[in-house]
Amino acid sequence: MVNALPDPPPEPVLWRSVPHGRVLVFAPHPDDEVAGPGGVLALHRATGDPVRVVIATDGIAGDPEHRFDAAGYPARRRTESTRGLRELGVDDVAFWGFPDNCVLAASDVERGVLAAVAELQRWRPDVVYLPWQREGHPDHHALHGIVVRALERASFGGLALGYEVWNAMVPDVIVDVTPVIQQKRRAMLAHASQLAYVQYDHALLGLSAYRSLVHLRGRGYGEAFCVVRGTIAADTAR
Repeated sequence: MVNALPDPPPEPVLWRSVPHGRVLVFAPHPDDEVAGPGGVLALHRATGDPVRVVIATDGIAGDPEHRFDAAGYPARRRTESTRGLRELGVDDVAFWGFPDNCVLAASDVERGVLAAVAELQRWRPDVVYLPWQREGHPDHHALHGIVVRALERASFGGLALGYEVWNAMVPDVIVDVTPVIQQKRRAMLAHASQLAYVQYDHALLGLSAYRSLVHLRGRGYGEAFCVVRGTIAADTAR
C-alpha cells in the first residue's frame, strides 16, 4: 500500500561536543550572541577554540520607552555584551555600530556584505554561527541574508550553522549544553537593559530545556541549529 502521507522531518543529530576550529559569530544586536548560541560558545572556549563575535547594530532601538540615557545607551549595550561574553570565556568582540530597526536599502545590504566578507577573510573561521533563515525579527532576518551572501562571495568552505532566538526552528542539530547552561544564564543576565523589557533569560532557558526532549529524555538543556552551509561530519555527530 502506498503511503499517501508526507514523511516527518528527520530527527536532529545530537552533538555532545562541538566541531573544533576557529569560530566566527554574527549577531544582529548586543545580546543575541549569548541568547542564541551562548552555550555553544562556552563549549568552544572550554576546548580552547578561538572565538570572535561580530555584533552588527548598536542596539539603540532596544530602549523604546527611553528608560536610559540616550547618549550613553550604545556604550551601555556594548558594555553588557562584553560582560556577558566574558561569562562564556570570550574576549574578542567587534561592534559594527550599524543602526537597528531600519528598512535597508540595497546600498545598506551591500555595506553589510562587505563588512562580513572582511571579517571572514580576516578571521578565516572553520565554523560560522548566524541567525537562521526564518527568524521573525527583521534585523535577524536581514543579517541572515547578508551573511549568506558574504559566505558565498568569500567562497567559505567550512560549516555555517543558523541559531534561533525569536522563532523556533525544526533543527538539524541539537547540541547538549547542559554542562555550561549556568554560564549562558549569567551571560544573559549581564544584559540588564534588555531584561528591563523582556525576561528572555527565562524564555530561552525554557526553550533550551525543551530542546532536551528528543535525545536527553527531557533532562538537561540543548541549543538547536540548522545547517546553512557545509555538511555535518560523521565524526562530529555523536
